[in-house]
Amino acid sequence: MVKVLEGQNLEALIEKAKSEFGEKVDILYYEVERTREFLPFIRKNRYRLFVREKDGVDEKEIEELKREIREIKSIVSRASIPQGFQNPPHIKKPDIDGKFDRFTGDALDLIAKLMERGVSEEVAGKVVEESCGVDIDSNKLDLNTQTFREALEKSLKKLLKFTGELEREDRQRVFAFVGPTGVGKTTNLFKLAAKLSLERGARVGVISTDTFKVGAVQQARTYTSILNIPFYTVTDAKKMRETLKNLRDLDFILIDTVGRSHYDYWRIGEIKATLSGGEFKALLLVSCNMKRREAIEVVNRYRSFFPIHSILFTKIDETAEPGILIDLPVATGLPVSYISTGQRVPEDIKVMSPKLMTDYILGES
Repeated sequence: MVKVLEGQNLEALIEKAKSEFGEKVDILYYEVERTREFLPFIRKNRYRLFVREKDGVDEKEIEELKREIREIKSIVSRASIPQGFQNPPHIKKPDIDGKFDRFTGDALDLIAKLMERGVSEEVAGKVVEESCGVDIDSNKLDLNTQTFREALEKSLKKLLKFTGELEREDRQRVFAFVGPTGVGKTTNLFKLAAKLSLERGARVGVISTDTFKVGAVQQARTYTSILNIPFYTVTDAKKMRETLKNLRDLDFILIDTVGRSHYDYWRIGEIKATLSGGEFKALLLVSCNMKRREAIEVVNRYRSFFPIHSILFTKIDETAEPGILIDLPVATGLPVSYISTGQRVPEDIKVMSPKLMTDYILGES
Protein backbone atom coordinates (compact mmCIF):
# COMPACT_ATOMS: atom_id res chain seq x y z
CA MET A 1 0.00 0.00 0.00
CA VAL A 2 1.50 3.34 -1.12
CA LYS A 3 0.72 6.35 1.09
CA VAL A 4 1.13 10.04 0.16
CA LEU A 5 2.11 12.57 2.84
CA GLU A 6 1.90 16.31 2.07
CA GLY A 7 3.40 19.33 3.80
CA GLN A 8 5.88 22.21 3.59
CA ASN A 9 8.74 20.50 5.45
CA LEU A 10 10.28 17.45 3.81
CA GLU A 11 12.22 16.36 6.88
CA ALA A 12 9.06 16.54 8.99
CA LEU A 13 7.24 14.35 6.44
CA ILE A 14 10.03 11.77 6.55
CA GLU A 15 9.91 11.73 10.35
CA LYS A 16 6.13 11.33 10.21
CA ALA A 17 6.49 8.39 7.86
CA LYS A 18 9.01 6.75 10.20
CA SER A 19 6.75 7.28 13.20
CA GLU A 20 3.86 5.59 11.39
CA PHE A 21 5.72 2.69 9.81
CA GLY A 22 8.86 2.46 11.96
CA GLU A 23 11.87 0.81 10.39
CA LYS A 24 9.62 -0.87 7.81
CA VAL A 25 9.04 2.36 5.92
CA ASP A 26 10.35 2.63 2.36
CA ILE A 27 10.52 6.07 0.72
CA LEU A 28 9.69 5.69 -2.98
CA TYR A 29 10.13 9.30 -4.18
CA TYR A 30 8.85 12.83 -3.58
CA GLU A 31 7.56 15.79 -5.58
CA VAL A 32 7.92 19.48 -4.86
CA GLU A 33 6.03 22.52 -6.13
CA ARG A 34 6.30 26.21 -5.31
CA THR A 35 3.05 27.74 -4.05
CA ARG A 36 2.08 31.40 -4.13
CA GLU A 37 1.34 33.06 -0.81
CA PHE A 38 -0.83 36.10 -0.02
CA LEU A 39 2.12 38.36 -0.88
CA PRO A 40 2.97 37.80 -4.60
CA PHE A 41 6.74 37.89 -4.12
CA ILE A 42 6.73 35.17 -1.46
CA ARG A 43 6.65 31.49 -2.46
CA LYS A 44 6.96 28.33 -0.41
CA ASN A 45 7.76 24.76 -1.30
CA ARG A 46 5.06 22.14 -0.84
CA TYR A 47 6.15 18.49 -0.81
CA ARG A 48 4.41 15.19 -1.55
CA LEU A 49 6.22 12.20 -0.09
CA PHE A 50 5.34 8.75 -1.45
CA VAL A 51 6.05 5.94 1.03
CA ARG A 52 5.04 2.34 1.65
CA GLU A 53 5.42 -0.20 4.39
CA LYS A 54 7.88 -2.93 3.49
CA ASP A 55 5.91 -5.51 5.45
CA GLY A 56 8.22 -8.36 4.57
CA VAL A 57 8.42 -7.39 0.88
CA ASP A 58 11.70 -8.27 -0.66
CA GLU A 59 14.10 -5.41 -1.53
CA LYS A 60 14.21 -6.48 -5.16
CA GLU A 61 10.44 -6.13 -5.34
CA ILE A 62 10.66 -2.57 -3.97
CA GLU A 63 13.34 -1.62 -6.49
CA GLU A 64 11.18 -3.11 -9.22
CA LEU A 65 8.25 -0.99 -8.01
CA LYS A 66 10.38 2.17 -8.19
CA ARG A 67 11.51 1.27 -11.68
CA GLU A 68 7.90 0.70 -12.78
CA ILE A 69 6.83 4.09 -11.39
CA ARG A 70 9.53 5.84 -13.40
CA GLU A 71 8.68 3.85 -16.51
CA ILE A 72 4.94 4.59 -16.23
CA LYS A 73 5.61 8.33 -15.80
CA SER A 74 7.83 8.27 -18.88
CA ILE A 75 5.26 6.40 -20.99
CA VAL A 76 2.43 8.74 -19.96
CA SER A 77 4.58 11.78 -20.75
CA ARG A 78 5.43 10.48 -24.21
CA ALA A 79 1.77 9.63 -24.84
CA SER A 80 0.94 13.34 -24.55
CA ILE A 81 2.97 14.00 -27.72
CA PRO A 82 1.16 13.12 -30.96
CA GLN A 83 2.46 10.37 -33.23
CA GLY A 84 5.02 11.69 -35.66
CA PHE A 85 6.25 14.47 -33.35
CA GLN A 86 8.71 12.20 -31.53
CA ASN A 87 11.43 12.93 -34.08
CA PRO A 88 10.27 14.86 -37.17
CA PRO A 89 12.62 14.01 -40.07
CA HIS A 90 13.29 17.67 -40.89
CA ILE A 91 14.38 18.58 -37.35
CA LYS A 92 17.73 17.44 -36.02
CA LYS A 93 17.54 15.92 -32.55
CA PRO A 94 19.35 18.33 -30.20
CA ASP A 95 22.51 17.26 -28.44
CA ILE A 96 21.93 17.76 -24.72
CA ASP A 97 24.59 15.38 -23.42
CA GLY A 98 26.53 16.99 -20.58
CA LYS A 99 24.63 20.30 -20.83
CA PHE A 100 21.90 19.56 -18.30
CA ASP A 101 23.64 17.50 -15.63
CA ARG A 102 21.24 18.67 -12.93
CA PHE A 103 18.29 16.97 -14.70
CA THR A 104 17.32 13.34 -15.16
CA GLY A 105 14.59 11.14 -16.68
CA ASP A 106 11.52 12.81 -18.18
CA ALA A 107 12.93 16.28 -17.52
CA LEU A 108 15.73 15.60 -20.01
CA ASP A 109 13.22 14.26 -22.53
CA LEU A 110 11.08 17.39 -22.27
CA ILE A 111 14.12 19.64 -22.65
CA ALA A 112 15.00 17.78 -25.85
CA LYS A 113 11.44 18.18 -27.16
CA LEU A 114 11.44 21.92 -26.49
CA MET A 115 14.76 22.36 -28.24
CA GLU A 116 13.49 20.34 -31.23
CA ARG A 117 10.67 22.87 -31.50
CA GLY A 118 13.05 25.82 -31.56
CA VAL A 119 13.20 26.79 -27.88
CA SER A 120 16.71 27.96 -26.97
CA GLU A 121 18.90 25.82 -24.74
CA GLU A 122 18.89 28.36 -21.91
CA VAL A 123 15.12 28.89 -21.90
CA ALA A 124 14.32 25.17 -22.26
CA GLY A 125 16.22 24.41 -19.06
CA LYS A 126 14.60 27.32 -17.23
CA VAL A 127 11.09 26.28 -18.29
CA VAL A 128 11.49 22.61 -17.37
CA GLU A 129 13.04 23.42 -13.99
CA GLU A 130 9.78 25.12 -12.94
CA SER A 131 7.97 21.76 -13.08
CA CYS A 132 10.58 19.61 -11.40
CA GLY A 133 11.20 18.04 -8.03
CA VAL A 134 14.28 16.21 -6.76
CA ASP A 135 14.48 12.54 -7.66
CA ILE A 136 15.66 10.75 -4.49
CA ASP A 137 17.53 7.99 -6.31
CA SER A 138 19.69 10.29 -8.42
CA ASN A 139 19.44 13.52 -6.39
CA LYS A 140 18.68 15.31 -9.69
CA LEU A 141 15.69 17.24 -10.99
CA ASP A 142 12.87 15.31 -12.67
CA LEU A 143 9.31 16.23 -13.67
CA ASN A 144 6.75 16.14 -10.86
CA THR A 145 3.83 15.91 -13.30
CA GLN A 146 2.40 12.96 -15.18
CA THR A 147 2.71 14.38 -18.71
CA PHE A 148 4.81 16.80 -20.74
CA ARG A 149 1.64 18.84 -21.34
CA GLU A 150 0.98 19.30 -17.61
CA ALA A 151 4.61 20.21 -16.97
CA LEU A 152 4.86 22.77 -19.77
CA GLU A 153 1.52 24.43 -19.05
CA LYS A 154 2.39 24.64 -15.35
CA SER A 155 5.75 26.30 -16.13
CA LEU A 156 4.29 28.79 -18.61
CA LYS A 157 1.75 29.95 -16.02
CA LYS A 158 4.64 30.71 -13.65
CA LEU A 159 7.10 32.28 -16.08
CA LEU A 160 5.04 34.27 -18.59
CA LYS A 161 2.42 37.02 -18.50
CA PHE A 162 -0.79 36.65 -20.52
CA THR A 163 -3.06 39.68 -20.96
CA GLY A 164 -6.21 37.80 -21.96
CA GLU A 165 -8.86 39.59 -24.04
CA LEU A 166 -8.66 43.35 -24.40
CA GLU A 167 -11.29 44.67 -22.00
CA ARG A 168 -13.43 47.79 -22.11
CA GLU A 169 -12.69 50.37 -19.42
CA ASP A 170 -14.26 53.62 -18.25
CA ARG A 171 -12.07 55.54 -20.64
CA GLN A 172 -11.43 54.95 -24.33
CA ARG A 173 -8.66 52.48 -25.12
CA VAL A 174 -6.34 53.27 -28.03
CA PHE A 175 -4.00 50.63 -29.47
CA ALA A 176 -1.43 51.18 -32.22
CA PHE A 177 -0.31 48.16 -34.25
CA VAL A 178 3.45 48.45 -34.75
CA GLY A 179 6.15 46.18 -36.10
CA PRO A 180 8.50 45.48 -39.01
CA THR A 181 7.40 45.29 -42.63
CA GLY A 182 5.51 42.14 -43.59
CA VAL A 183 4.34 40.91 -40.17
CA GLY A 184 0.66 41.43 -41.03
CA LYS A 185 -0.32 44.59 -39.13
CA THR A 186 -3.28 45.61 -41.29
CA THR A 187 -4.83 42.15 -41.62
CA ASN A 188 -4.51 41.41 -37.92
CA LEU A 189 -5.83 44.81 -36.93
CA PHE A 190 -9.06 44.01 -38.76
CA LYS A 191 -9.20 40.51 -37.30
CA LEU A 192 -9.18 42.09 -33.86
CA ALA A 193 -11.57 44.87 -34.90
CA ALA A 194 -14.03 42.24 -36.11
CA LYS A 195 -13.60 40.17 -32.98
CA LEU A 196 -14.25 43.15 -30.71
CA SER A 197 -17.21 44.54 -32.65
CA LEU A 198 -18.98 41.38 -33.87
CA GLU A 199 -18.30 38.95 -31.03
CA ARG A 200 -18.26 41.32 -28.07
CA GLY A 201 -20.43 44.20 -29.21
CA ALA A 202 -17.77 46.86 -28.60
CA ARG A 203 -17.83 50.21 -30.41
CA VAL A 204 -14.65 50.22 -32.53
CA GLY A 205 -13.02 52.77 -34.80
CA VAL A 206 -9.98 52.44 -37.08
CA ILE A 207 -7.36 55.03 -37.97
CA SER A 208 -4.70 54.42 -40.62
CA THR A 209 -1.39 56.24 -40.84
CA ASP A 210 -0.20 53.95 -43.65
CA THR A 211 -0.56 56.06 -46.80
CA PHE A 212 2.63 54.62 -48.32
CA LYS A 213 1.69 51.02 -49.12
CA VAL A 214 -0.20 50.66 -52.41
CA GLY A 215 -3.82 49.70 -51.77
CA ALA A 216 -3.53 49.92 -47.97
CA VAL A 217 -6.18 52.63 -47.55
CA GLN A 218 -8.52 50.97 -50.05
CA GLN A 219 -8.16 47.63 -48.24
CA ALA A 220 -8.90 49.32 -44.91
CA ARG A 221 -11.98 51.10 -46.30
CA THR A 222 -13.31 47.77 -47.59
CA TYR A 223 -12.97 46.11 -44.20
CA THR A 224 -14.49 49.01 -42.26
CA SER A 225 -17.40 49.18 -44.70
CA ILE A 226 -18.14 45.48 -44.14
CA LEU A 227 -17.89 45.88 -40.37
CA ASN A 228 -19.82 49.17 -40.45
CA ILE A 229 -17.27 50.97 -38.26
CA PRO A 230 -15.74 54.46 -38.70
CA PHE A 231 -12.46 54.83 -40.57
CA TYR A 232 -10.06 57.79 -40.84
CA THR A 233 -6.64 58.42 -42.39
CA VAL A 234 -4.14 60.55 -40.47
CA THR A 235 -0.73 61.89 -41.48
CA ASP A 236 0.35 64.12 -38.58
CA ALA A 237 -0.01 64.58 -34.82
CA LYS A 238 -2.48 67.48 -35.08
CA LYS A 239 -4.85 65.47 -37.26
CA MET A 240 -4.45 62.50 -34.89
CA ARG A 241 -5.48 64.65 -31.94
CA GLU A 242 -8.57 65.94 -33.75
CA THR A 243 -9.61 62.49 -34.95
CA LEU A 244 -9.31 60.90 -31.51
CA LYS A 245 -11.44 63.73 -30.11
CA ASN A 246 -14.13 63.06 -32.73
CA LEU A 247 -14.10 59.34 -31.80
CA ARG A 248 -14.13 59.83 -28.02
CA ASP A 249 -17.48 57.98 -27.64
CA LEU A 250 -16.05 54.69 -28.94
CA ASP A 251 -14.72 51.87 -26.72
CA PHE A 252 -11.64 51.01 -28.81
CA ILE A 253 -9.58 52.85 -31.40
CA LEU A 254 -7.17 50.67 -33.42
CA ILE A 255 -4.40 52.49 -35.30
CA ASP A 256 -2.68 50.93 -38.30
CA THR A 257 0.92 52.09 -38.85
CA VAL A 258 3.28 51.81 -41.76
CA GLY A 259 5.77 48.92 -41.64
CA ARG A 260 9.36 50.02 -41.05
CA SER A 261 12.59 48.13 -40.53
CA HIS A 262 13.52 48.07 -36.85
CA TYR A 263 16.95 49.34 -37.89
CA ASP A 264 15.46 52.49 -39.50
CA TYR A 265 15.38 54.83 -36.51
CA TRP A 266 14.43 57.83 -38.63
CA ARG A 267 11.29 56.23 -40.06
CA ILE A 268 10.21 54.76 -36.71
CA GLY A 269 10.64 58.23 -35.27
CA GLU A 270 8.22 59.55 -37.90
CA ILE A 271 5.60 57.01 -36.77
CA LYS A 272 6.10 58.09 -33.17
CA ALA A 273 5.68 61.74 -34.12
CA THR A 274 2.33 61.01 -35.80
CA LEU A 275 1.08 58.97 -32.85
CA SER A 276 2.11 61.65 -30.36
CA GLY A 277 -1.22 63.34 -30.96
CA GLY A 278 -2.86 61.05 -28.39
CA GLU A 279 -2.36 58.55 -25.57
CA PHE A 280 -2.04 54.95 -26.72
CA LYS A 281 -0.53 51.55 -26.04
CA ALA A 282 1.27 49.58 -28.75
CA LEU A 283 0.64 46.01 -29.78
CA LEU A 284 3.97 44.79 -31.16
CA LEU A 285 3.53 42.25 -33.95
CA VAL A 286 6.26 39.62 -34.28
CA SER A 287 6.34 36.85 -36.87
CA CYS A 288 6.80 33.32 -35.50
CA ASN A 289 9.27 32.52 -38.27
CA MET A 290 11.74 35.13 -37.01
CA LYS A 291 15.00 33.98 -35.50
CA ARG A 292 15.32 34.48 -31.75
CA ARG A 293 18.10 37.06 -31.88
CA GLU A 294 16.33 39.13 -34.54
CA ALA A 295 13.01 39.03 -32.66
CA ILE A 296 14.67 40.26 -29.46
CA GLU A 297 16.27 43.08 -31.47
CA VAL A 298 12.82 44.03 -32.84
CA VAL A 299 11.43 44.27 -29.30
CA ASN A 300 14.37 46.30 -28.01
CA ARG A 301 14.20 48.79 -30.89
CA TYR A 302 10.44 49.30 -30.83
CA ARG A 303 10.12 49.48 -27.04
CA SER A 304 12.62 52.36 -27.06
CA PHE A 305 10.04 54.37 -29.09
CA PHE A 306 6.63 53.09 -27.98
CA PRO A 307 4.86 52.01 -24.76
CA ILE A 308 4.45 48.30 -25.55
CA HIS A 309 1.27 46.73 -24.18
CA SER A 310 1.98 43.19 -25.37
CA ILE A 311 3.28 40.93 -28.13
CA LEU A 312 0.91 39.73 -30.85
CA PHE A 313 2.46 36.74 -32.60
CA THR A 314 1.73 36.25 -36.32
CA LYS A 315 2.32 33.56 -38.97
CA ILE A 316 2.30 30.59 -36.60
CA ASP A 317 1.09 28.59 -39.61
CA GLU A 318 4.33 29.35 -41.48
CA THR A 319 6.85 27.76 -39.12
CA ALA A 320 7.71 24.25 -37.95
CA GLU A 321 9.77 25.53 -35.00
CA PRO A 322 7.61 27.89 -32.90
CA GLY A 323 10.03 28.15 -29.97
CA ILE A 324 9.97 31.94 -30.30
CA LEU A 325 6.56 31.83 -28.56
CA ILE A 326 8.38 31.05 -25.30
CA ASP A 327 11.82 32.49 -25.95
CA LEU A 328 10.75 36.06 -26.72
CA PRO A 329 8.51 36.76 -23.69
CA VAL A 330 11.04 35.05 -21.38
CA ALA A 331 13.90 37.15 -22.78
CA THR A 332 12.03 40.47 -22.84
CA GLY A 333 9.53 40.17 -19.97
CA LEU A 334 6.70 41.43 -22.22
CA PRO A 335 3.17 39.99 -21.86
CA VAL A 336 1.57 38.05 -24.71
CA SER A 337 -1.94 38.91 -25.95
CA TYR A 338 -2.94 37.25 -29.23
CA ILE A 339 -1.72 34.84 -31.89
CA SER A 340 -2.59 34.97 -35.58
CA THR A 341 -3.23 31.52 -37.04
CA GLY A 342 -3.94 32.22 -40.72
CA GLN A 343 -5.29 34.75 -43.24
CA ARG A 344 -9.04 34.57 -42.61
CA VAL A 345 -10.76 37.63 -41.12
CA PRO A 346 -11.94 37.48 -38.38
CA GLU A 347 -11.57 33.75 -37.59
CA ASP A 348 -7.80 33.38 -37.53
CA ILE A 349 -6.86 35.21 -34.35
CA LYS A 350 -6.91 33.72 -30.86
CA VAL A 351 -6.30 34.95 -27.35
CA MET A 352 -2.99 33.47 -26.20
CA SER A 353 -3.03 31.36 -23.04
CA PRO A 354 -0.69 28.85 -21.35
CA LYS A 355 -2.84 26.02 -22.74
CA LEU A 356 -2.81 27.32 -26.32
CA MET A 357 0.92 28.04 -26.22
CA THR A 358 1.52 24.49 -24.95
CA ASP A 359 -0.55 23.15 -27.88
CA TYR A 360 1.63 24.96 -30.39
CA ILE A 361 4.94 24.08 -28.76
CA LEU A 362 4.04 20.37 -28.51
CA GLY A 363 2.60 20.33 -32.03
CA GLU A 364 -1.00 19.73 -30.99
CA SER A 365 -2.69 22.74 -32.61
